[in-house]
Amino acid sequence: MGKIIAVNISEEKGTPKKNIHSANLIEDWGVEHDAHAGKWHRQVSLLSYEKIEDFKKKGAPVVDGAFGENLTVQGIDLKTLPIGTRLQCNEVLLEVTQIGKQCHSGCEIFKVMGDCIMPREGIFARVLKGGVISEGDEINVVKRPFRAAILTSSDSGYAGEREDLSGPAIRKILENNGYEVVHTILLPDDRDMLAAEMARIADEGIAELLLTTGGTGFSPRDCMPEATMDISERMVPGIPEAIRAYSMTITPRAMLSRATACIRKQTLIINLPGSPKAVKESLEYILPSLQHGLEILTGAATNCARK
Repeated sequence: MGKIIAVNISEEKGTPKKNIHSANLIEDWGVEHDAHAGKWHRQVSLLSYEKIEDFKKKGAPVVDGAFGENLTVQGIDLKTLPIGTRLQCNEVLLEVTQIGKQCHSGCEIFKVMGDCIMPREGIFARVLKGGVISEGDEINVVKRPFRAAILTSSDSGYAGEREDLSGPAIRKILENNGYEVVHTILLPDDRDMLAAEMARIADEGIAELLLTTGGTGFSPRDCMPEATMDISERMVPGIPEAIRAYSMTITPRAMLSRATACIRKQTLIINLPGSPKAVKESLEYILPSLQHGLEILTGAATNCARK
């Protein structure tokens, strides 16, 4: 948990920031009336109060906003937060976009001290949700939801001859469980096309979880498992085994599923059935265990011990 110590702005670029004690933050813009706000990635700058105090002990003539920070924050070592971290203060939601920046050698602190802490200690963020922030307000690091992508494999759906019901069913379940669905696509039952899209999603870091639906049966055109194995770096056999075992309690035809699962880079890829009913049953069964697996995969957790 952190605390807002100062809220600073400069109404013109090139002028020192001053503490105005409270300000309105505008979504996808920044601090209202601040000259550095705008539609770019460095909408809000933040600096740790403790780092400022340490620097002041060296004799630096420091006042609020002297390093160009919009928000002075106590209780959080900001520079340790990875890009993508989210910070919540009241209704305001910020997302970290950059750690540090090149210092202007002409800044007053650098001229006096020959050093400036902003380049190595400051962070920058964009405003995901606006609102008012004031001195004394509590600010907290919030866990970023895992991003998910959905890939539907269907010749008839791709041709516009049948509506895709499974993809939207997956999206609804994921969003109800706190995932951020960032990408959806419908492709034909083409092994090369499916493999290329799955590889792209993983290699470009688009999503930590990729769920496919369709193409796991016995039809000559069903090729989703083969496309998945084509781009796999590590197989995850336990997930499809668990889905089949659970589905067998519902219908013996579950034994006919050829679904598989794998890891590529930091993306977990899981084949789900093609029907909306089977998708719902399968996904709701495995979701409680996926969270920890994704935390291990992305480095957010370090072991499998239950507490």
